Amino acid sequence: MTQPVALITNALAFAGPPAVASLLKAGFRVVVHDTAFTSSAAQAAYRSAKPDVVVLSDQTPPEIIESAWAVGHRLDVLVSNDAYRPIHGPIEDAEIESLQSTLERLVVFPFAIAKAAIPRLKAQAKARIVFISSNRNRLPLRGGSIPDIARAGTNALVKSLSIELAPHGIPVNAIAPNYLYSETYYPKARFVDDAAGRAYIEKTVPAGRLGEPREIGELIHYLATMDGNFMTGAIIDFSGGWPVAMSAPT
Repeated sequence: MTQPVALITNALAFAGPPAVASLLKAGFRVVVHDTAFTSSAAQAAYRSAKPDVVVLSDQTPPEIIESAWAVGHRLDVLVSNDAYRPIHGPIEDAEIESLQSTLERLVVFPFAIAKAAIPRLKAQAKARIVFISSNRNRLPLRGGSIPDIARAGTNALVKSLSIELAPHGIPVNAIAPNYLYSETYYPKARFVDDAAGRAYIEKTVPAGRLGEPREIGELIHYLATMDGNFMTGAIIDFSGGWPVAMSAPT
């Protein structure tokens, strides 16, 4: 039986590590992209740590898809794992360049990856697309307009893609985390090791803790391997019960 191939973008950040671990365990030939892999030293270090993973140096979406396809002449799963440091502040003080750079990483790049992959995916009998986006739009915060705009755009992209690809039997779904442990957004030193950080998490998140990488890995595994394709266009909350609904006034 031919080994299925999974491509994971931005593999070093956010949900990238658990995505790699869960799909390797599921038997996929895992191919990874990351902006750090423009460095040959970074490539070599990753290959040494994970010899079963194919590391790409490519950075443009068409080249990434072409190289991933060449690994096994198939692409069964695309995990678009997109992360970028959130730039907060009042809109009147915001720099347009900050909005542009955020949109480039969180909307334009995943759009372009999907666009490049679609012809390949349509040619197969079975394929799945999983986006890692964000749940932050459920409760927008003061000063969060730039990341809120970008994450809302990604989730809208999931909805649009799901409609276009449903007739081809290709489900498109997103996992929308918040309060997931990662050094990208909720670093251990601040939110696990520090007492004040732990107290903030315990107060804010109904589950009383950060989500563990292995837990989002389980969900990625499910979406990548599910037999059916009727579940599509879903934005799946992964936030430990956050946000808490405010009590109705009495």
